[in-house]
Amino acid sequence: MHPLLAFVYFFRMLFGRKLPADAVNYLPDEAKPKAALPPPSDEKPKEKAKERAKENEKPVEKAKPEDKPRVPLAQHHKDGALALLALMQREGRLVDFLREPLDGFSDADIGAAARDVHRGCKKVLDQHLSFEPVMPGAEEERVSVPKGFDPAEIRLIGEAKGEPPFKGTLRHHGWRVVDAKLPQLADGVDRTVIAPAEVELSAS
Repeated sequence: MHPLLAFVYFFRMLFGRKLPADAVNYLPDEAKPKAALPPPSDEKPKEKAKERAKENEKPVEKAKPEDKPRVPLAQHHKDGALALLALMQREGRLVDFLREPLDGFSDADIGAAARDVHRGCKKVLDQHLSFEPVMPGAEEERVSVPKGFDPAEIRLIGEAKGEPPFKGTLRHHGWRVVDAKLPQLADGVDRTVIAPAEVELSAS
């Protein structure tokens, strides 16, 4: 450094005045002030910010609509039975026939009414149900009841002795429904109304 500059810089520092910016170039390397390091970065806030950004990118799940309440199985069976009875009443007047006291009618009158009931109810069965015998074979034939039979399918009449197989006479072959095509039950319909009341209006 030039002696004159050193003299000037000395008195500037002595009286508390700042040195010019280029004065640091004349200092030895070990005396030069080190450059201030940048403050340490806080990685945790950045990581949290990234996690929040990812969470915001996730698609928002739409609220699922509430499932339609299911009808209990027992209630469903009850409604189906009432619907079938309503069909037989509509086609064959079955309920009217069974509820009517027959004491005052002749056998001929009862037979004529039963023919109409039979025709209408058979129509309902043929349209909506398919049947097969539980035990094949003609009635009054000799049959064998195998070991391990299902009591819900075969009912024994008389006293059973020993262990199956049993030998006996087929009194009735039974029925099993193999297909049912009942009409769809609509919601909000009162199934307890088997037949609506009928009112004939007078022309007045």
